Amino acid sequence: MILVTGVSGQLGSAILAGLRAVDGLAVAGASSSVDRLGVAGAGSSGDGRGVAGAGSSVDGLAVAGAGSSGDGDRLADFDRPETLERAFAGVDVLVFVSAGYAEDDIVLARHGAVVRAAAAAGVRHVIYTSLAGSGERLTIALAHRWTEARLAEAPFDVTILRNGLYAEIPAGLAVAGAAAAAESGVFTAPLGDGRVSVVARADLAAVAVRVASEVQADLASGARRHAGRTYELEGVESVGGRDLAELLAETLGRPVEYRPVSLGEARAALTGLEPYQAGHTMSIFSNIGVGLLEGRGGDLTTFLEAPQPVRDVVRAVIKSAL
Repeated sequence: MILVTGVSGQLGSAILAGLRAVDGLAVAGASSSVDRLGVAGAGSSGDGRGVAGAGSSVDGLAVAGAGSSGDGDRLADFDRPETLERAFAGVDVLVFVSAGYAEDDIVLARHGAVVRAAAAAGVRHVIYTSLAGSGERLTIALAHRWTEARLAEAPFDVTILRNGLYAEIPAGLAVAGAAAAAESGVFTAPLGDGRVSVVARADLAAVAVRVASEVQADLASGARRHAGRTYELEGVESVGGRDLAELLAETLGRPVEYRPVSLGEARAALTGLEPYQAGHTMSIFSNIGVGLLEGRGGDLTTFLEAPQPVRDVVRAVIKSAL
């Protein structure tokens, strides 16, 4: 059986949906919400909570329902480590989507609890969604590398999926500046002349689905093609401020100029964020501005012949928001 964590978030839910569409897989877990079919994975969103309920059948797959109301038979609360071993009982493959929505000490406690519980429950293989090597200098890298080290010490097989930054991140920056660009013809962002390699979230989910499916099959055959492997999944295309301005101009139907702003101006505009969110955001801006987030190549095209064009992803996000 495969258990997916983080299905309250967009990456985890996409992985679960992809696995649910694969014939012959048993998929179960817990989350902070239940869809109409009662399908979910273990929750790592916000409070890290989730409940897995009794199994039902969808297209021939054994699927466990889930919710946060306590009506299921598996509580998987990342902030209550005593619940995790039972949640992971009977799980062969754990797709561990990182629970990064908190300060580092909280994230480390959650991730450490997951690793210990997976070992105690006898999970055979853990697939962890980490951060691409090109993001090594980002503040969010600390929790990922710490978790990778803990997984390396564990008694089960491990596969690390080092995900690149989502294309939806610069798309969101463009959306945030769209109203001002429509009025003034100027798009401002603290990116300097830098560019960032990004990848569609759906592409990263597709890789995780393939790896998890193959790992589950390997457990039956005795093969270990993904065991001990680390895959660099950074984007094969990059975007910068001028690209975002061009896409805004295309969508708005008027000329839009890109104008870089200072990091100080950017920080002053970050209102309503938690302190850790503001810190991570500024770290991304700083790294892009000095050219440290352009990818060096990797394994994405090993799994996907044709990753989604980044400009198409950004364009679609902008259009859907305007």
